[in-house]
Amino acid sequence: MTDQPPAVHEGDLSEPIAVYAAGAVPWRVRSGQLEVLLIHRPRYDDWSWPKGKLDAGETMHECAAREVWEEIGLDGPLGIPLPATRYRVVAGLKVVHYWALKVGQSAVVRPDGTEVDETQWRGADEAATLLTNQTDALPLGWLVEAHRRGELDTRPLIVLRHAKAKPRGSWTKAEGDRTLAASGIRQAAAVGRLLQVWNPERVVTSPWRRCVDTVRPYIAAANGRVKVKLDEKLTEASHKRKPDRAAATVDRLFDKAKSAVLCTHRPVLPTVLAAFALRCEPGIDAELPTEDPYLTPGELIVFHVPVAGAPRVVVTEQLKPFED
Repeated sequence: MTDQPPAVHEGDLSEPIAVYAAGAVPWRVRSGQLEVLLIHRPRYDDWSWPKGKLDAGETMHECAAREVWEEIGLDGPLGIPLPATRYRVVAGLKVVHYWALKVGQSAVVRPDGTEVDETQWRGADEAATLLTNQTDALPLGWLVEAHRRGELDTRPLIVLRHAKAKPRGSWTKAEGDRTLAASGIRQAAAVGRLLQVWNPERVVTSPWRRCVDTVRPYIAAANGRVKVKLDEKLTEASHKRKPDRAAATVDRLFDKAKSAVLCTHRPVLPTVLAAFALRCEPGIDAELPTEDPYLTPGELIVFHVPVAGAPRVVVTEQLKPFED
């Protein structure tokens, strides 16, 4: 998938957006056939996808995950991004961002009974005819095409720059002990919330304190469900001596076949990103940052890697956690 999903536009593109919302298209493969989950909203008497308005203090990704959980009780990690739709509501122009969401065979769908009173698993073709609003067919079409190419069922590999640290010039102790600034502590908390959108199974981090403290809130929230590795090869000092060892750490992420987040330092990022670029499908590598600082403190890139076939990156997303 060499392009980012397009937005579906209705009306003047210069019109300000009045309402931001996010959601997901839940999917599964049953008896070899792709199925998607439609929801019925009694308030509007329509068939659509789980979605809702953005709350204060959350990113679009967090909004999508929260709405799916609140409306139908599913909490799986978000997958590849799908096309955003735009249409008019009473308040003005509304934009809805979508992601694919794989539903496990044993998962139980629980409509909340208020926003959603009924759900139906349908084949993609039938689902397209049942959707009330035709704009909702666009994310479905993108999902179906990704499935055809073998690029729908993916796992996330995430590269994270540590949160804002105390200034290097004012730090008199060992560099590896330099702590997060007050704003960095808040950033780390936001990173911890955002990472739960994908629930990476492994945390691979530089053992220097500012990196460890950045991923600590996510590790705490995971409550023992993640494997943590402190990797000296991701420190600034080790990278300066042998940058190829940091690149080898990236290769091992692909070899492990597990979802993961890698946390490191700004000087290490060009080596790490170059290693990821070698695994990108043609054109995807051009989306990666190429100039210092590559990522701002607390910023991350999600690399979506298909579960089956040769390990390769088919989609990337670059985003920041919500900062108060």
